[in-house]
Amino acid sequence: MAADYPVTFNVTRPEKFERPQVVLRVLVIVVLSMLAGAIGWVFGLVYLAVPVIAAILISQRGGDRYIAEQAPRVTNWLRWYLAIYSYVSILTDRFTTEDPASVITFDIRPGGSPTVGSALLRLIYSIPSALAVALLGIIGAIIWIIAVISILINENYSQGLYDFQLGIMRWHARLLGYHASLVERYPPFALDTGTEAGPEAAGPAVSQPPSA
Repeated sequence: MAADYPVTFNVTRPEKFERPQVVLRVLVIVVLSMLAGAIGWVFGLVYLAVPVIAAILISQRGGDRYIAEQAPRVTNWLRWYLAIYSYVSILTDRFTTEDPASVITFDIRPGGSPTVGSALLRLIYSIPSALAVALLGIIGAIIWIIAVISILINENYSQGLYDFQLGIMRWHARLLGYHASLVERYPPFALDTGTEAGPEAAGPAVSQPPSA
């Protein structure tokens, strides 16, 4: 079941969205779009890089040590990415420069004993889920335009559209957790919206990297 999946993602919706922040994001999107569709390339690079980085770390330490020692650090890298993505997607008005956990909730309950081969094979295994996210992203782009117009008019947009965007981002977060070989289970094909319970109910979650 999707509710039992060991990756949790949440965003606290602002009471209202700030028009200047939305204008800033529109300008950023326009500039990036002029640079040969840079936003799409960012997603593609992350999609390719995450399993490769996981495979390198696993080759250095082994699967068990990767889960035990590197899971917090990798989770925090993904948290930064998702926090920025959430800002661009107009799920939040806060752009973090210090702690992404102050903007989003992204926790992983790691498990399994991945190998270098299994990490790299996730580039192939996760294609169906990645395609689903990409197709949903087309709808999300239309919602993004509607949200921008609505916010410029009345500083908010509908809860239903917000929840749809949140569902896309949650699917994306689960895919990243699987893609990084931090969880064994394949991401569920489910567009979960609304508030999600944290993974701590089923076991310890990875939330912050260990101190040096």
